[in-house]
Amino acid sequence: MAKKQKRTKPRFILPRVAPFDFEVTYKNFEELGKIVNDRARIIGRKRSGLSAKEQRLVSREVKRARHLGLLPFKGNM
Repeated sequence: MAKKQKRTKPRFILPRVAPFDFEVTYKNFEELGKIVNDRARIIGRKRSGLSAKEQRLVSREVKRARHLGLLPFKGNM
């Protein structure tokens, strides 16, 4: 008897955000706001299209901007 092949679900492809073309520092909080969604959460690597090193840099700078009060911890800007 032949085995039946398992059917796999089609994967959902996330729309990517354009990679940043600015200097990533906490001082550019207007630009960092583009990497943060409407609930003030940092967009993940799969969606942003960043490498792991770039994602760590972005998350560190967003956290610095939040600590200084330039970006919100939650809610809209």
